[in-house]
Amino acid sequence: MTKKNLDFSNTEVAFSNKSDAQLMHTLRLFRLMSNQTLVNSMSGLGLLAVRWKLPFAKMAIRKTIFEQFVGGENLMDAQAAIEHLYKFGALTILDYGAEGKTTEEELNLTMKETIKAVELAASNNSVPAVSTKLTGLADNALLEKLNTREKLSQKEQKDYDKLIFRINEICSRAESLGVSVLIDAEESWMQIAIDEIVMQMMYRYNTDKVVVYNTYQIYRHDKLEQMINDHKLCKSKGVMLGSKIVRGAYMEKERERAIEEKYTSPIHLNKEAVDKDYNLAIKYCVEHYETIGSICATHNIESNLYQAQLIEEKGIPKNHPHLNFCQLYGMSDYITFNLADSGYNVAKYVPYGPIEEVVPYLIRRAKENSSVTGEMGRELKYISKEKKRRGL
Repeated sequence: MTKKNLDFSNTEVAFSNKSDAQLMHTLRLFRLMSNQTLVNSMSGLGLLAVRWKLPFAKMAIRKTIFEQFVGGENLMDAQAAIEHLYKFGALTILDYGAEGKTTEEELNLTMKETIKAVELAASNNSVPAVSTKLTGLADNALLEKLNTREKLSQKEQKDYDKLIFRINEICSRAESLGVSVLIDAEESWMQIAIDEIVMQMMYRYNTDKVVVYNTYQIYRHDKLEQMINDHKLCKSKGVMLGSKIVRGAYMEKERERAIEEKYTSPIHLNKEAVDKDYNLAIKYCVEHYETIGSICATHNIESNLYQAQLIEEKGIPKNHPHLNFCQLYGMSDYITFNLADSGYNVAKYVPYGPIEEVVPYLIRRAKENSSVTGEMGRELKYISKEKKRRGL
């Protein structure tokens, strides 16, 4: 079937997955989240309220930002979100929302939960991949120590071996079941260690297809070059590169730490430089699509349109498994569902987990929406346009 031309302003397609009541709920929530002062003050209070188990705290979060941005408290809950997205042409990338774990029991639980997600993905045609964080599989202190390349103590070496065991168990199970694993990026002071571990997994599992994906935060001025070098290394070893391309999530923290510790910030000086590198990364991946599996993971409308245009210009099938798009669950439906309607591979990144586990993720989403005024303004504009189209 021939798909229609891509039009991100088509709100009828963008919000066809929402009832009138759901559309109005989303409009009210996003209007609240556009107030940065309110979001900043409520974020800290919300985290404390959940930690202190204050009455109604969980209920308030569940009925607002949790319902909007999280698939559910467990995999069974997430199944409803998976099926709903697929009904409207969008795939799902599952993410168990655990991070910053330290005890062996917690770290092993994250591994087991992620393997359960892999197994559920294998039973759903609409779930091609799961996402995981090494900060949920190892103590942050270990990752930071690995980053310095200092000699590990005997205990640290054992902890490192356990980390490799955990991520290998996840990737091995994924490969055997035909599922991909996306490994998230973190702050620069632990990213070198993460990159090296992910490359180990790529060399092991990306021989016949792209099983393992690294995440490249392009707001760093060194990441475009690193992605290209990683591709060359993978080719030299006869394996494929998995590249999830994001702009980045820790800009303020990175810049503040660089000032405090008196080193050059790894972050680009301005948005224009980030946008330029991001689109160059897209272009490189599309041009080398036979040996790179890539995911354009962004809410930037211009970058999504750029990848779609490149695919079209080069005559590559829109649904080629190596060329993908992804947005976060609950955000940028005008991008996701219009891409799906035009025949591209597009997924929602769907986190799940107990409310107390995903609160840090939810706070980042709320702050992201309030600070990225251009994208928030566009989101509100399109929701309001659909409200008017429906005569609500």
